[in-house]
Amino acid sequence: MITQAENLNILWGKLIVEELVRNGVTYFCISPGSRSTPLTVAAARNAQAKTMICLDERGSAFHALGYARGTGLPAAVITTSGTAVGNCLPAIIEASMDMVPIIVITADRPPELRETGANQTIHQTGIFERYVRYEFDMPCPSVDIPANRVLNTVDLAVFRACATPAGPVHINCMFREPLEPRTERIPADYITALNDWNLGSRPWTSYMHPSTTAEDLNSVAEAINQADQGLVIAGHLAERDDREAVAKFSKRVNWPVFADIRSGLRIGHSEKNIIAYYDQMLLSDKIREIFRPDVVVHMGGVPVSKRLLQFMEKLSPSEYIMINDHPFRHDPAGIVTRRIQMSVRHACQRLYDLVSVKKRTDIVRILKIKSDGVGEIIDKNIQDRYELNEPGIARYVSRIIPEGTGLFLANSMPVRDMDMFAYPECRAFAVAVNRGASGIDGTIASAAGFATGLGRPVTLLTGDLSFIHDLNSLFIIKSARMPVVIIVINNGGGGIFSFLPISRHRNVFENFFATPHNLTFEHAAAQFDIDYHLPSDMAEFVSIYSMAITKHRPSIIEVQTNRNDNIAFHRHLQKQITEALEK
Repeated sequence: MITQAENLNILWGKLIVEELVRNGVTYFCISPGSRSTPLTVAAARNAQAKTMICLDERGSAFHALGYARGTGLPAAVITTSGTAVGNCLPAIIEASMDMVPIIVITADRPPELRETGANQTIHQTGIFERYVRYEFDMPCPSVDIPANRVLNTVDLAVFRACATPAGPVHINCMFREPLEPRTERIPADYITALNDWNLGSRPWTSYMHPSTTAEDLNSVAEAINQADQGLVIAGHLAERDDREAVAKFSKRVNWPVFADIRSGLRIGHSEKNIIAYYDQMLLSDKIREIFRPDVVVHMGGVPVSKRLLQFMEKLSPSEYIMINDHPFRHDPAGIVTRRIQMSVRHACQRLYDLVSVKKRTDIVRILKIKSDGVGEIIDKNIQDRYELNEPGIARYVSRIIPEGTGLFLANSMPVRDMDMFAYPECRAFAVAVNRGASGIDGTIASAAGFATGLGRPVTLLTGDLSFIHDLNSLFIIKSARMPVVIIVINNGGGGIFSFLPISRHRNVFENFFATPHNLTFEHAAAQFDIDYHLPSDMAEFVSIYSMAITKHRPSIIEVQTNRNDNIAFHRHLQKQITEALEK
């Protein structure tokens, strides 16, 4: 029985955990601590709860973030009081900005200890401010507060986390001692008030999500029908139904699709109108001259490609129509002319019947031919290059990674290289990136959560600074239910800074921006009992990675490259691509 508990603290912990489970939140990321004992005990005892022990709260919150990216469902993070709570902030910022649901439950000292200098007592209420969709300061357990108030607070929190716009929520739970399951009497009538709930399996309060209502789409369809040149930009599309709807819509209007690496259309789709190498093509003045769309339909999140954003800003098409299921203004260039708040799938379905079927235009054929030519240049240069190189790592990973598995990309160069150089005609796999705030923190923990959420193995492609930043999360990798193969590009510092103007200022660049560390990662792998590999060339990397992804074990593949060689190879590729496109 849920209502059987040693004392009131333990009972409230059980109510919170059970109500989360009834709302579909069954994965709990728990960090050790004393004040959170009632919550931890409840999660440990609940037969439906799956638990992951995370030694630090920052990694725990990022692990929950990755899990939600893999499942679309929130996980619960349980922490003790004090600075433990503050460590959740980076993941909460990322979740808030990228609309990923997380339930953060923090234990706290009772109100009489606030502002007294009591140990491990800080201001936890409001600590996450505008980055949470909902927060509640749960009072200390008391028989004067009906138990159903605990339940419907949890119900509201889960609803606010999952409703549009999704995001993190925070429940701050104050507890007085005893924290452990020490027996203290609970009045019988306090328990009997929950009899009906206790005998069932539904939440106390069931929220019905509001159905999406369409704005007037007739004028949008009219703009699409009257376009001289059109373009579909496919940003981050988390749902398969959204991806399929975008592909179907784009084929009906016969417009080219610039598909971001997170769209699910950039890789594993053979549609004739998907232009895989659009980012590299926009290097060419000739391409920018012949392709000047006057109507753009942007579906999903903001793309990775900076070149595309700059092209759109300079072009400023007469109609820039953005479709997404949240109210936030994702318009850094200020060029959106129509904003449709609706699910991408629903909008495509409604527009499909309103837009006229168009014949395939020459521009789609030309762009496809040019894109295929870019792919041939990339292939030739990478196949001719014996030594380890970063574009080649992205290229080969995209070709070798097994169908149906997951790929988690760190920010800075890994996500950009995969967006630019991934092989498009490969097998489909899930892709995730912490792109809300684009930080490098929590990458390893997020990848482990993504693997757990998918229920499938995951490959993590990360840089050395991101890897070092989250080194302690190798403990989560070791303990995760699904294996993660970590490919860490070790170029001795922050490789992306070599592409920025600051790199020309050598007196400050190397120490303050490139930040060389002179570390390798064999001992880190050994400390956590993770397989380790150090390939010496591209052929050996391909062999090692092909082997590692077939084992049901975590592994680290350290790829040592040179930052100067890396930027030189990128520029060599860009020069060859630009020359070919200009012909």
